[in-house]
Amino acid sequence: MGPSALRIAGVSKVLEGLGYQVVDDGDITVTCPEVQGMTDPKLKYLPEIVRTVSLLCEKVQQSMARGEIPLVLGGDHSMAIGTISGVSTHYRQEGKKLGLLWFDAHGDANTPETTPSGNIHGMPLAVVLGRGAKELVEVGGFASNESRVDPDRVVLIGVRSIDECERGVLKELGIVVFTMENIDRRGIHAVTKEAIEIASAGTEAFHVSFDVDVLDPSVATGVGTPSRGGLTYREAHTAMELVAESGKLCSLEMAEVNPVLDVRNSTAEVAVELIGSALGKRII
Repeated sequence: MGPSALRIAGVSKVLEGLGYQVVDDGDITVTCPEVQGMTDPKLKYLPEIVRTVSLLCEKVQQSMARGEIPLVLGGDHSMAIGTISGVSTHYRQEGKKLGLLWFDAHGDANTPETTPSGNIHGMPLAVVLGRGAKELVEVGGFASNESRVDPDRVVLIGVRSIDECERGVLKELGIVVFTMENIDRRGIHAVTKEAIEIASAGTEAFHVSFDVDVLDPSVATGVGTPSRGGLTYREAHTAMELVAESGKLCSLEMAEVNPVLDVRNSTAEVAVELIGSALGKRII
């Protein structure tokens, strides 16, 4: 229901107000978990997620080929596997490289061997870097263990909750991680500027994967895995404004909006405002 909540919050109207021609390609139909079987507790609902992200990969690649800016709305953060696969495939065909900014309270770098829950939404960053279940890593025609983005062009921002084994995966891959402690000490402006420089070095553009649980729960209540001590409303807007100013954003996804847990659709409204900032909205 995340995409519907974002539509109700007026995402198309905001973007049209910025001068964009908006094409709503509708939802990818997903079979609800209640009527699915679960064969592997370490990879819950794997077949349906593989099917869904494979379709998303195709749609995103086609959108990029038309010269559009794909905006993917969710929903479960496992969708990042499809989004980033599609963007990376497009640039790979042109002989160009992609950078990645990943805003999240969590590392999302678990594998079937490290996951404490079996939830694939805790694995997408590892998957796009070539780690994890073969069925997921090969979405979009990538080879086993093949990374969609060079790890040294990936930055994780706003982290404050990382599983012990997941920490080892991030260190082994050499991902730059800016925790909330880093943001507290240095400020969101300095951290985001450095992150953009890292993601932009030697790349054509960068993708932003934004999990709304990076925000403090006082700002975003409608998330499945809230964690106290996150980004404030203004810190998040500052980060997105810097993304827009860079001129390097090629695609964006807004993930983990859960209207069942929200209050009067306020989290979706904040998410829509942040989308606007990332795509150029300014106060004056």
